[in-house]
Amino acid sequence: MTEPQRLIAEAREAAEQSYSPYSHFRVGAVVIAADGSKYTGCNVENAAYNHTICAEANAITTAAANGVREVDTVAVACLDGVGCTPCGTCRQMMREFKVRRVIVTNEAGEPVEYTLDDLLPHSFGPEDLGRVDQ
Repeated sequence: MTEPQRLIAEAREAAEQSYSPYSHFRVGAVVIAADGSKYTGCNVENAAYNHTICAEANAITTAAANGVREVDTVAVACLDGVGCTPCGTCRQMMREFKVRRVIVTNEAGEPVEYTLDDLLPHSFGPEDLGRVDQ
């Protein structure tokens, strides 16, 4: 099994813990920090939909709560339906944590790798804020 296949399998395992009583769309994610530490997350829905937490955000914020400030890889898999990619909000969160690569599945369930620039071209980041005290 290749590393991308293993990470997708781990993301699918994380998706088993999804709390998705409304959409029934179970998503899991695995984050590999720049230091090699690993964190998982799943989507957690809420009747007030805007309070739903994506799997990727769950894994990244868990990593951040453990001191991680740079993420190397994010792998995302869904159990219901074919292929899924991170939403725009999660892509922006990945930008904040300097994600190098994103692994998702195609319609056949096979891993496909992207760079964050592929998924979020012309992104906005900390360097775009400029310095207020200049």
